[in-house]
Amino acid sequence: MGNARNIAFWVVLFLLILTLFQMFNGNTTTTASRNLSYSEFVQRVDEGQVQSVTLDGERVVVRGKDGNTYATIKPEGEEITDRLIAKGVDVRAEPQQQSGFMSLISLWLPFIVLIGIWIFFMNRMQGGGRGGAMGFGKSRAKLLTEKHGRVTFDDVAGIDEAKEELEEIVEFLRNPQKFSRLGGKIPKGALLVGPPGTGKTLLARAIAGEAGVPFFTISGSDFVEMFVGVGASRVRDMFEQAKKNAPCIVFIDEIDAVGRARGVGIGGGNDEREQTLNQLLVEMDGFEANEGVIIVAATNRKDVLDPALLRPGRFDRQIHVPNPDIKGREKILTVHARKIVLGPDVDLRTIARGTPGFSGADLMNLCNEAALMAARVGRRFVTMDDFENAKDKVMMGAQRRSMILTQDQKEKTAYHEAGHAIVGIELPKCDPVYKATIIPRGGALGMVVSLPEMDRLQFHKDEGKQKIAMTMAGKAAEIIKYGEEGVSSGPVGDIQQASSLARAMVMRWGMSDRVGNIDYAEAHEGYQGNTAGFSVSAQTKELIESEVKRLIDEGYETAYRILTEKSVEFERLAKGLLEYETLTGDEIRKVIAGETLGGDDEGGTPTDTGSVLAIPKTKPKSPKADGGMEPEPTA
Repeated sequence: MGNARNIAFWVVLFLLILTLFQMFNGNTTTTASRNLSYSEFVQRVDEGQVQSVTLDGERVVVRGKDGNTYATIKPEGEEITDRLIAKGVDVRAEPQQQSGFMSLISLWLPFIVLIGIWIFFMNRMQGGGRGGAMGFGKSRAKLLTEKHGRVTFDDVAGIDEAKEELEEIVEFLRNPQKFSRLGGKIPKGALLVGPPGTGKTLLARAIAGEAGVPFFTISGSDFVEMFVGVGASRVRDMFEQAKKNAPCIVFIDEIDAVGRARGVGIGGGNDEREQTLNQLLVEMDGFEANEGVIIVAATNRKDVLDPALLRPGRFDRQIHVPNPDIKGREKILTVHARKIVLGPDVDLRTIARGTPGFSGADLMNLCNEAALMAARVGRRFVTMDDFENAKDKVMMGAQRRSMILTQDQKEKTAYHEAGHAIVGIELPKCDPVYKATIIPRGGALGMVVSLPEMDRLQFHKDEGKQKIAMTMAGKAAEIIKYGEEGVSSGPVGDIQQASSLARAMVMRWGMSDRVGNIDYAEAHEGYQGNTAGFSVSAQTKELIESEVKRLIDEGYETAYRILTEKSVEFERLAKGLLEYETLTGDEIRKVIAGETLGGDDEGGTPTDTGSVLAIPKTKPKSPKADGGMEPEPTA
């Protein structure tokens, strides 16, 4: 169809040029329909048969008394003006014409410019330039051809269940008879849902590498423009391209940009985004079936998608792509370690255990940082120490070597972090203490790091109370050491974390007997569209805040009691941190027991050897998962 339109276009263009040429040629012949010899012209002048003469350089245009027009060429140097006037002939002179080439240019240039402009716009309207002025209604989907850097399912690890679902779709494209003989139909769509960095786009690239069919990729934001109707036009054009290349796969990344629920928020039902969504719904499952076109989409905001988009017949499969567990993390590290020269001491299982909550993208970044650190110091391979230091940098930020702390600030930080560590060790439900440091990293002057024994799937009430106690131990330690008036602003981060955890326990998890098993989170904070304010009574809000305060106060009292009872161990650990600056979990236990560390062989050097942070569900936003000493605010 496209070739036929192109042929018709060039035929029309040729006919137009031919018509213009004929018009020009016709005008020339009418001006001089007959040529005369110069001698015949002179004879007619002498016989009085010439009415008027127009002189144009060497060319002479003659109009006879019979009404006919003739043309002749005057010999060079010949003067006939006096003879013509003597015979009563009307003589006219015109400016001499330009050279033949310049005359041709001046005559044809306007036509050439008009034809060029016409060709340009015709080409744009026919899709020759999808990004041009007339191409904004065309689809921006790109046909992915990975001749270099091809990704297959062997490059995807740690998300085996999601990979199996998509491998079946690829198998359906390769061998449809295997499923259709039993009445099965190929899924029309697969929606990949999961947190950022878990490998949704990587899975889509693996499908493209394995399927062996055309693979179109587009972002959800590419559909929406400021012009009304452009998004719907692009959806139509995308599916037209897909039908021509069927069977094929169309991957829409970040589909929540165009697939948000209709009728929510500002704007009615006729805004550009909703028109685009309506067209997408029709194309995916309308009156006309799109056989052989499979839609694969990815999002981390399934909750905002329109219900009509999620129903079977459009997205038949909703594939959850979660953060990997410890086995998945080990497999992902194995994939990324292929490109790295590893040292003999590297244990990927240990690294996987020390990275709870890491996504696939985080693990890739960890391997890259470890390789960069090894290259920075000139090593021939990546060691375990490089991975430990890379974990510190990824989770807590780079060391702030330029920060100069006074001895008093270091001492307060050491006692603050020692309080966290002592309470964390004494409370059995807290995650094991993995490291304590008073080296500034990120936004904290120091921190205590704890690691869970395994991936945490649930969070219990007693764990929450003990977690609050460990978090508030930093302030309790400062008060015990320096008194009520000597407490600093360092516990600000601890207070925020304890308040957040206590509110979650009271308002979301039903862990308060006085408040009850009611979800007050949204009601207490208010809905975005609720102009009337909070939807709970003043008494209920007061009850919630009193329960939150009770949990935090209990945690603080527990921490204060433990540090008072373990005052000797508390002093030993604080002095040990002042001496060594960074202590691992085993070294902390030796210091508490009064044992002497073996110097460099034991690792108790004033250098940071790496840490990770413990988290109930996901990786923390703040680097102070178990409490950190923040710097005092400056004016």
